[in-house]
Amino acid sequence: MRVEKITTNLPVADIAEAKAFYTDYLELRTEEFDLGWVARFTSPETGAHVQLVTRDATSPVDSAVSVHVDDVDAAYEDAVRRGYEIVHPLTTEGWGVRRFLVRAPDGNVVNVVMHRV
Repeated sequence: MRVEKITTNLPVADIAEAKAFYTDYLELRTEEFDLGWVARFTSPETGAHVQLVTRDATSPVDSAVSVHVDDVDAAYEDAVRRGYEIVHPLTTEGWGVRRFLVRAPDGNVVNVVMHRV
C-alpha cells in the first residue's frame, strides 16, 4: 500500500454555515464536492485543502483524517492481519469510493480510502 495523500476531516455542525470562513477568509475557493454531510474546499493556487464533515453518512464513527491509498483492499487485509480494530468494514460507497475505517492504537479513527477508477 502506498499513501497518496492525507486529508484532514474537520467536524462542523453545518457545512453551509462553515463554508464562508474556509472559502472567503482562507481562500480555499474551489469546491471539489459537497455531499451535504461532507465537502472539500481547495486553494486553486496551491492545492491545499480541507474537508468539512457533519456526520459520516454510513460509518457509525467519524474519522479524524482520510488517508488516500493506491490499494485499499491490500490496506484492509494488512490492518486485519495486524489486529487493528475495524470500525467500518471495507465498503464500496455510492459516491464513488472504496473505503474502510480503522481505529489507530492512539484512539484516532482513520478513513482509508481509494477513489474508484
